[in-house]
Amino acid sequence: MKKILTLAALLVCTVAGAQRYNGIVDKTIAVVGNEPITISDLENEVQMMRAQGMGSDQNTRCALLENMMQSKLFLMQSRLDSLKVNNEMVQAELNQRLDQMRTALGGDDQAEAYFGKPIYKLRQEWQQQLQDNSLIQQEQQEIAKGIPELTPYDVKRFLDTAQVDNLPVIPIKYQMSQICVYPDREAASLAVKERLLSIRERIINGERFSTLARLYSEDTGSALKGGELGMASKSIFWPAFSDAAMSLKPGTISQIVETPDGFHIIEVIEKKNDMFNARHILLKPQYTDADREKAFKRLDSIKVAIDTGKIAFDLAARFYSEDPATRTNGGQMSDPNTGSAYFEIDQIKPEDYAAVKDLEIGQISEPLVSRDNEGRDGNLVYKIVRLDKIVPAHTATFENDYTELLDMVRGGKQMEAIESFIDKKIDETYIIIDPLFGDCDFSRKGWAGKVRK
Repeated sequence: MKKILTLAALLVCTVAGAQRYNGIVDKTIAVVGNEPITISDLENEVQMMRAQGMGSDQNTRCALLENMMQSKLFLMQSRLDSLKVNNEMVQAELNQRLDQMRTALGGDDQAEAYFGKPIYKLRQEWQQQLQDNSLIQQEQQEIAKGIPELTPYDVKRFLDTAQVDNLPVIPIKYQMSQICVYPDREAASLAVKERLLSIRERIINGERFSTLARLYSEDTGSALKGGELGMASKSIFWPAFSDAAMSLKPGTISQIVETPDGFHIIEVIEKKNDMFNARHILLKPQYTDADREKAFKRLDSIKVAIDTGKIAFDLAARFYSEDPATRTNGGQMSDPNTGSAYFEIDQIKPEDYAAVKDLEIGQISEPLVSRDNEGRDGNLVYKIVRLDKIVPAHTATFENDYTELLDMVRGGKQMEAIESFIDKKIDETYIIIDPLFGDCDFSRKGWAGKVRK
């Protein structure tokens, strides 16, 4: 505690020749080669953490400084290796960071007040940071690529020398196929549009948008606030929603807007540049017991045909399934994030897992109600699911899990190469760390010898 209080006091003390930075005396606190790091650099990172809702203390500052110094080592090497910045990726990340920050803080004015500088200055600083990050990441990739090509012998040797407790445990995995039937979306969409038109008419006739949003909107997060979304960048919304909102004058009500989340009406409260604050009412298509019964009867008949051998499951999927993502593969399901045909339990939708967890291999579930992968919440879908295969949880073996083990060994070798690079560069690079951070418990011993006496 004494160390933390001492460091906190030093951060705001007066240093001869230093300039003030937002009330904090600015000074160089570390030099790595010819790359300086100042208190303002460090505090910018702290501010970024706070703006994203993360806490910060002096131990955090020590860890941040160590990360910044390590980054400088990679940055210096990237320049020696003549690596080039990926400007397209930098611009995309810069725009995303700015949009997230402006949205989190409530707009340009609030962001400028929070950081104590204009947006254009933040853009310049963050662009430089992201350009540096691009070079740092490329240099790390170059170091990782420098390890020798691994062979099955390397994996076998790892298995022979590793303790069993250190081997990865492969969790239980499921392979499944499905046949899907969607309800009548056209009729449900028409019904929800009629409801929204009725609500819109009530607003135009004088009822408060916020009151009706609290009563009817199915966006529970904003409904409690009268449908208000808060000042946010247009880029964080679905394009159709943003385009409609940006085309409205404040106080006017949009026509019905369709997005993957459902159907909306929108009232813009304020617009500023590419940001807006709006209220909205979201309604989603609703389906009846009759829709469910009709779909279940159809799925039941398909299941009976498969069970009695009249048609193979994969052929039935190609003919009858309405899910375009799986029908061409004979109904075989795959993780949309990884493309793998094997699912761990936490990757399976709860409704699907409840249907298959007690099935035998090759059995087909009863019809169930589930969700697809569209939008944030998915669209309602009716389906039957066949359990194709179960891979029990087990300690990784050469015969069954070579790919996973190869990735693990490669990752370990790459990490060793990067760690070795850092330690070597700390030893041979001109580095000075201000005594202000002399009590930091850095993770690498080499830094301690670089603190100025």
